[in-house]
Amino acid sequence: MDKLPRLKNIIRRYGSCVIAFSGGVDSTLLLKVASLVLPKDKILAVTATSATYPKEELFFSKTQAKEIGVRHKIIATAEVKDKRFTSNPLDRCYICKKELFNKLKIIARNFRYDFVLDATNASDKADFRPGNKALQELKIRSPLKEAGLSKDDIRALSRRFGLVTWDKPSLACLASRIPYGTKITPSLLSRINQAEEYLRSFGFKQARLRHYNNLCRIEVLKRDIPRLLARRNQIVDKLKSLGYNYVTVDLEGYRTGSMNEVIGR
Repeated sequence: MDKLPRLKNIIRRYGSCVIAFSGGVDSTLLLKVASLVLPKDKILAVTATSATYPKEELFFSKTQAKEIGVRHKIIATAEVKDKRFTSNPLDRCYICKKELFNKLKIIARNFRYDFVLDATNASDKADFRPGNKALQELKIRSPLKEAGLSKDDIRALSRRFGLVTWDKPSLACLASRIPYGTKITPSLLSRINQAEEYLRSFGFKQARLRHYNNLCRIEVLKRDIPRLLARRNQIVDKLKSLGYNYVTVDLEGYRTGSMNEVIGR
């Protein structure tokens, strides 16, 4: 794959870097390739924790960083204390990314790393991503995107490298389950996280719970909808215990950024 040598050359030119590391498919491949072309002491993986981040992913990110053999730092971000973010405007992602990458820039400056990298890829341009503006303003580099790697390319390379993330479901901030304009609170994020953990306990490869006050909309892969419906009594009981009066299933199935479909209508 000619994109892999291109990616390696891009990262090699950076010299040293701080990598925003979520433990997802994209950032794990980015960290792996960086570890192949740069000395380990020239790389620092940083994972941010907050109420917007699924709790189980923190342990996974620690495991992956250790497996790859790079230094790993955990930091806390405070977007849920920012009223601009919690009011949930259309540029919510910009506010969150600015908070995170400002902190990563400070870490890079204090510990003398040359660049801060994120794992945006070439497929991400298909969705509404106001956070990209923050990356541009702060001069964050996105080597996967620069090398032209799509999501499919990243999964294929991850499998080639033997990374367990090669078929890991896509992740997204828990705030992406809440309609724009609906206030974001730690308790609401926790409720959504609990609901999705419960859905995943049935073995669904991908599951999202979209929140609409006292109603929720469940998204799973289309092929999994019959299996979801077969469990409907258990699922309804659980989600009602979490505070939802109405539990619905999206017949279109899971798709990235479905909450953005209303923008511009």
